[in-house]
Amino acid sequence: MPLYFYKAVGRDGESIEAEREATDETALLLALQNEGLLPIRIVPASSKPFAWLRLGRAKGAISHKEITLFTHELLTLLQAGLPLDRALNTLLELTATQANLNALIGRVLDSVKGGAQLSDALEQQSGVFSRFYLNLIRAGEAGGALELVLERLAQYLERSKELRDTVTTAMIYPAILVTLSALSLILLLTFVVPQFTEMFESAGKELPVPTQVVVGVAEFLRDFWWTLPLLVVAVASFFRAQLNDPDRRMVWDRRFLKIPGVGDLIIKVEVANFSRTLATLLTNGVSLLTAMGIVKETLGNKVVADKVNLAIESLKQGGGLSAPLMEAELFPSLALQMIKLGEESGKLDEMLDRVAMTYDKEIRNAIQRLLALLEPILIVGLGIMIGGIIISVLMAILSVNDLAF
Repeated sequence: MPLYFYKAVGRDGESIEAEREATDETALLLALQNEGLLPIRIVPASSKPFAWLRLGRAKGAISHKEITLFTHELLTLLQAGLPLDRALNTLLELTATQANLNALIGRVLDSVKGGAQLSDALEQQSGVFSRFYLNLIRAGEAGGALELVLERLAQYLERSKELRDTVTTAMIYPAILVTLSALSLILLLTFVVPQFTEMFESAGKELPVPTQVVVGVAEFLRDFWWTLPLLVVAVASFFRAQLNDPDRRMVWDRRFLKIPGVGDLIIKVEVANFSRTLATLLTNGVSLLTAMGIVKETLGNKVVADKVNLAIESLKQGGGLSAPLMEAELFPSLALQMIKLGEESGKLDEMLDRVAMTYDKEIRNAIQRLLALLEPILIVGLGIMIGGIIISVLMAILSVNDLAF
C-alpha cells in the first residue's frame, strides 16, 4: 500500500504529524476521523521528500520493539489465566510510562469491551499492525488457539529482530571507520594544509599540481563548508523520493541485486524472511494462497516480490509453489530443493522453517565475509587519501627548498 504523510489535530488540540500506509487518501481520512483526529493535510510520501528530516519520532508512532513487548506481555497474562479484557487492562497499567503504547492499548481495550474481536480491534489501529500480524491473530481466534498464535508471533518477532540486529551490529564498525576517515580528512584539509598555504604563496613559485588540488579542496571546505550538509540532505532526499516511486524502486532494487557480494546477501535475507513468514502463516492454518499474498508484502526487494507474484499466479491456476520459483532463477538452489521436498512430503511449513534457520546462518557468514573484505578496503583507501595529502604537501615543501637554494 502507498505511504502517506498527514497532519491532524487530536482531541487535546495538539498537532500531530506522522506517516501511515493506506489504500488511498480517502481511506486514510476516514481512519483518522474514526480515531477522533481532525485531518488538516494528507499528501503522498513521495511528494514530501524532505519530510524525513523531522526530528524525533512522530507522535503516536509505535515501534517494532513496542509491538514485540505488547505481544510478549499479552501472551504472559493470557497464559496466567486472565481473560482478554483483564489482560489488556493490566497491560494498560503496566505501560503507564509509555505514552504511545499505553494509548494504543487503551483504544484496543475500548474496542474489545465494545464487543469487538481482538483482531478487529487491532486492525482499527490503522498502520500499526501488519497484515501478517492481523491474519495470525484472526486465525488463532477462529481456531481457539490465541495463546499459541501469540507465542509463535513472539518467536517470529524475536527472530526477525535478531536478524536485523545482526546486520545492524555488523555495520557499526565500518560506519565508525568511515566517520573517522572523513573527520581525519577534514581535519587535515581545514587545519593542517592551511598552515602551509602562506609559505607556499610567499615562495613565488608555482606549486605542483597535486598540491594545487589539495589546497583548492582545503579552501573550498573553508569557504563553502555549509554546502556539504546541504549536499547530503539533497542526495538522501533524492534517493528517498526514488525509492518511494514504485517504478524507480524496481530499477534500484534490480541494481542492488547486481552488486557483487551485496546482491547475494540481499537474496539470502529475502529467502530467510520469505521462508519464516510463510512457515509461520501455514503452521497457524492460513491457506497457502492467502499466506503468499501476505508474504509478498513483507519482502523488501521489489524484484524478489515480483518473482513471488509469479508463484501466486501459478497457485491461482492450480499449480505448485516450487516450479515457478525455480523458473524465476532467483532463489538459491538449496532453498528451492527444500521447498520442493516440503511440497512433495506434505510438510511444507516444517521445511520452510528449516530453510529460514539455514539462511539465518548463511546471512551471518555472508556478513562476516563482507566485513572481512570491507575493512581492509576502507583502511587502505583512508591510507591512500591521507598519504596523498601528505605527499602533495611534501612536494610543495621540497619545491620551496629548491627555490631557496
